[in-house]
Amino acid sequence: MTETPNPLSGRCMCGAVTVTMTPAKPEIHACHCDMCRRWTGSVYLEIDAVPGSVKAEGPVKTFKSSDWAERANCGQCGSPLWFHLTAPGGNLHAVSAGLFDDAGGFPLAKEIYIDRKPNGFSFVGDHVRLTEEEFETVFTYPKDGGVQ
Repeated sequence: MTETPNPLSGRCMCGAVTVTMTPAKPEIHACHCDMCRRWTGSVYLEIDAVPGSVKAEGPVKTFKSSDWAERANCGQCGSPLWFHLTAPGGNLHAVSAGLFDDAGGFPLAKEIYIDRKPNGFSFVGDHVRLTEEEFETVFTYPKDGGVQ
């Protein structure tokens, strides 16, 4: 049985927003989808949070980025804070790994939408790599709108 990692505390670039969360696993994920690349200007590196563990103080601004998710940024400097799956049955917070100084030891465990990444992006190491089709097959939305 894997132990839940210790909580992490971090901040946005300007320090106006502080975030605490408990990682679901001590690992980092990378998303190359079009929305994440436009949102961050690059690949989105994130840490999945234990449901209900994300706490933030400061000027957080959220926006609905799709019918099933919202994204949060610092209202002052614009730093990406998290992606939140809002579809019924989904309670995922994928929190920006760059907020946390002490997450540098977490390994990259998964890349998704690898067929959407720019040719110049290449992460080394042995980790899960899923194309858009592979990821969306695993991450399905049933007819009732819940997440499986």
